[in-house]
Amino acid sequence: MTDPHAPQQILQEVFGYSAFRGAQADIVQHVTAGGDALVLMPTGGGKSLCYQVPAIARHRSGQGLTLVVSPLIALMHDQVGALEEAGVHAAFLNSTLSSEDASRIEREMLSGRLVLLYAAPERITNPRFLAQLDSLHERGLLSLFAIDEAHCVSQWGHDFRSEYLALSLLHERYPDVPRVALTATADDITRADIIARLQLEQARVFISSFDRPNIRYAIVEKDASPREQLLRFIREEHEDEAGVVYCQSRRKVEETAAWLEAAGLKALPYHAGLDAAVRQRHQDRFLREDGIVMVATVAFGMGIDKPDVRFVAHLDLPKNIESYYQETGRAGRDGAAADAWMTYGLADVVNQRRMIDESPSDEDFKQVQRGKLDALLALAEATDCRRVRLLGYFGEHSQPCGNCDNCISPPATWDATEAARKMLSCIYRFHQNGGQRFGAGHLIDVLRGKSTDKVTQYGHHSLSTWGIGADLSEQQWRGVLRQLIALGHVFTEGEYHTLALSESARAVLKGGVQLLLRVPSAAPRRGRGGSSSRSGSAGKSRARAEALDLDASAQQRFEALKAWRAEVAKEHGLPAYVIFQNVTLAEMARVHPHSLDALGGISGVGAKKLEAYGREILRVLETL
Repeated sequence: MTDPHAPQQILQEVFGYSAFRGAQADIVQHVTAGGDALVLMPTGGGKSLCYQVPAIARHRSGQGLTLVVSPLIALMHDQVGALEEAGVHAAFLNSTLSSEDASRIEREMLSGRLVLLYAAPERITNPRFLAQLDSLHERGLLSLFAIDEAHCVSQWGHDFRSEYLALSLLHERYPDVPRVALTATADDITRADIIARLQLEQARVFISSFDRPNIRYAIVEKDASPREQLLRFIREEHEDEAGVVYCQSRRKVEETAAWLEAAGLKALPYHAGLDAAVRQRHQDRFLREDGIVMVATVAFGMGIDKPDVRFVAHLDLPKNIESYYQETGRAGRDGAAADAWMTYGLADVVNQRRMIDESPSDEDFKQVQRGKLDALLALAEATDCRRVRLLGYFGEHSQPCGNCDNCISPPATWDATEAARKMLSCIYRFHQNGGQRFGAGHLIDVLRGKSTDKVTQYGHHSLSTWGIGADLSEQQWRGVLRQLIALGHVFTEGEYHTLALSESARAVLKGGVQLLLRVPSAAPRRGRGGSSSRSGSAGKSRARAEALDLDASAQQRFEALKAWRAEVAKEHGLPAYVIFQNVTLAEMARVHPHSLDALGGISGVGAKKLEAYGREILRVLETL
């Protein structure tokens, strides 16, 4: 006889999965039993189940409501929709609700009927809401606190939100209610800060592998037209597929989205400066339509559950390696092949260093941020496996992956030690010549012996470093300077980004430091053997079918099921993947079940969905 309170039974009955993945089983057992936990699990690793299954188990045992703290309105809506689809009574309280709807949900909460309630962190300090939690607690109906995106509590994290600091109140006010804090990204410093600020010193820490093996990492040197580089990448690898393009500024977001749209892509802008209704409309289109490219600042993405994002591209360098990992992790949540592509140049290094140096933060904070940026710059300049470097930052040892640009096409390198000494010497000569300082363009002109009005004006033809680098191209010199700045031997100053030497430049000038630089090359294209096997939309359709392991007849069934799902999702006002994910539809198409029992055995088909949609799905399949 099955136990309705058993996590394994809940997983199968409610969510339609036969087994937990990785550390999920241990986490669920620990939290269900009332233990505190800090869970670090990569995006797409199944964090939500780590609190949803315990919430259901504890509610069925009469222990009441699980409160989920989330900063994301869109995520609240979609997760509640997904839970209701699965037959779990859930709701959210946020600013989008009318007073009537909010009052109705509060009554449901106080009655004890709700299994999960999602709320923003700022609501937690609301006296009225705390009084309601007090009432539940007094009646033994406050079961669990789940704090999602827990890295937001840390000043060292990449997405600090001051309202998260108040969440320590939960433990102080309700010390007997267990807590689970969850995040996809936290290095050692951030991890320690989460534990201290949320008072999780006695919590069990679960750290899953940070590896996302289905994501291919590629970083290319930025040329004169980064947008053209981006467009070539999308057209060659991901035409008609969903993706996210990150830019640093709002203006660049809007200009890039308009440029991509003019080039024939379905591109939309998203940043905090847009009207809230426009942001919501664009986000809804991205979640509900196929093939949308969202061009965005970092204001977009956290908590976006869309599983079939096939690429994340960066036109600007993120501020640190955690941000890069978090943002690229939004690709390939379904486990299918995805790309993390970035174009990177000298200006990126200068801008990120300048933003840290000019921030109003104290020097200790700046020093930590410089260290985080240094780790990202080392990843960008690397000639060895990107994944080994990325995972190593989070303390995880790994072997070369065979699925990043450096593994697929190992870059040629050249010894830039002597070139670096020449460049540092030239900067030093500028400073000696009346304390003058200049930017990158003028420095490279002098090194290459290029006569300009500025060279003539300052008499730099007479410098001993004039023309000593004529054998190298401008691109090569920019690579040398980029690496010298990345390594901290050169820094920039003022609004004109003039160059100056740091103390560590002495060791390079004396020949005590070797610099090996990569020879610029294009990123390898996805496909067998590192070259693209897709040509045109027909080729892309075949590639998608191969990725899902579908033959021609199964592909036909899959497309019919997707069309049916789109209609259902539209009726319910939910993204299509909330109804069923592509991997579940693909398995239906492969297995071609002819009975409800057979359909119920497919991964992702829970009891409520089988009851609600089973006969419709069989009808769709019978017509093919």
